[in-house]
Amino acid sequence: MKISARNQLKGKIVEITKGATTAHVRIDIGRAIVTSAITNAAVDELKLTVGQQAYAVVKASDVMVAID
Repeated sequence: MKISARNQLKGKIVEITKGATTAHVRIDIGRAIVTSAITNAAVDELKLTVGQQAYAVVKASDVMVAID
């Protein structure tokens, strides 16, 4: 799949928490954990599971990251 987003962070899914309509997917990218908010339907359609390799894709003109 080809996408225009340049900010692609490869990691491993460490937690998936589903809410009423939105899920929070936590991805360990090495030195940090990135949390993505996506729909429950997207989690199901993508068959996301804990332990699976995944990319966090950030589509924005400006991204600020702080690492402690």
